[in-house]
Amino acid sequence: MPTIGVAIAIPEPWASELQDYRTSVGDTTATQIPTHITLVPPTEVPEPDLQAVRAHLTQAASAVPRFDIHLRGTGTFRPVSPVVFVTLAEGISGCEVLAGAVRQGPLEVELHYPYHPHVTIAHHLDDETLDRAFAELAEFECRFAADAFSLYVHDADAGWRATDHFALG
Repeated sequence: MPTIGVAIAIPEPWASELQDYRTSVGDTTATQIPTHITLVPPTEVPEPDLQAVRAHLTQAASAVPRFDIHLRGTGTFRPVSPVVFVTLAEGISGCEVLAGAVRQGPLEVELHYPYHPHVTIAHHLDDETLDRAFAELAEFECRFAADAFSLYVHDADAGWRATDHFALG
């Protein structure tokens, strides 16, 4: 059964910058995870249901207007989860609306934690490395328009790959 995810891709040059940083601090998962803001976390979907998922995502995308995202500074989920991330200074409500629209119908999933849009930069590393990532990217900043999102499918060898893109309303 395929494992899928739905996310807003971070555009270049920031996607590579953040992914390279994540790799440089020893987060080996970064090479298989494009830089993104999650809308739907990894979810198993039966192969025959993928067409319904795509139709649903097309409809959800058309109902949500594009919005601006401003990434600035760092945050963490510690001590609950060993994650350091870049925070959204603008675009949180847009991500919440979009995530709510896509997490319906065939993608209605139960979240383990409240939805908090972010861009992971360090995950499952020792505390010293997480502290370093938190400090070193504290001044990170970029702005871009969220005008689309993507459906990603996980491949055991290649990692997460975008298979479909959906333009916002």
